[in-house]
Amino acid sequence: MKHSAMAAVALGAGGRAIGQIVSKDEPMETHGQKEAGFFDISLAQWSLHKTLFDGKLKNIDFPSYTQELFDIHALEYVNTFFPSADGDYAKKLKQRTDDLGMHNVLIMIDGEGSLGEQDEAARKKSVENHYKWVECAHILGCHSIRVNAGGRGSEEEVAWAATKSLGELSGFAADYEIGVIVENHGGYSSRASWLASVISNVGMVNCGTLPDFGNFRVSDEENYNIYLGTKELMPFAKGVSAKSHNFNAAGDEADKDYYRLLQIVKDAGYRGFIGIEYEGSKLSENEGVLATKKLLIKAGKSL
Repeated sequence: MKHSAMAAVALGAGGRAIGQIVSKDEPMETHGQKEAGFFDISLAQWSLHKTLFDGKLKNIDFPSYTQELFDIHALEYVNTFFPSADGDYAKKLKQRTDDLGMHNVLIMIDGEGSLGEQDEAARKKSVENHYKWVECAHILGCHSIRVNAGGRGSEEEVAWAATKSLGELSGFAADYEIGVIVENHGGYSSRASWLASVISNVGMVNCGTLPDFGNFRVSDEENYNIYLGTKELMPFAKGVSAKSHNFNAAGDEADKDYYRLLQIVKDAGYRGFIGIEYEGSKLSENEGVLATKKLLIKAGKSL
């Protein structure tokens, strides 16, 4: 009954792509020569959040900083660091990346409301709050925006509301050729089987997932298996987030098996961007980004 009801929501959610099956083919974008073997490397802006929050780096300078310090040429933004979603600002940022020969991959969206909200007016407002970021992503040449499927309520209630919201938002984004992708980002969304079911029931080709290697903490009492979770989310993936924290003497991630995770990614047929998202404290942000890049190249080439 639960899945039938969720499917009914998907069919009635609006948008020209309703009813289409989520593609398992390659992601929306690939870029250039793949130095890590079967995938490209991008940098998630959150890796530098301390530097950005401290005012030592401005969003407009993120592209040149990334190119000069890390020799990375693809960018994943976080809307928190934008002064606004204004089109003129987006055009200025796009010109910066064009001048540098860089590629804008996606924008991660936070703080715009819960797509799994139970109150209908609040849920609708949350969907509409994301419209400006779809337009911004389109100007930047990104392939997707990353959204959150959180909300208060039971597992079934939040799934119902999130399915409806994602359908509506994906319908709007389809006109801009922008994907709407959901990260396992705490709560029910970190239970990969739940998120995979929601995305499947949305049933739109531009709605998918952004599997994150490190965000499988559902609650204080529940941690979802990261390898099972990654495998369950990969059929819908239009991006992958390589979360890292600690490294051992060999340069491998101390808390998770990158080789096993990347094998799961490869076996799913994914050939797009994998974004570095360093969140550790033992290394500086810059050192952590470089250590993660080195590990991704080493592990990717080994596969």
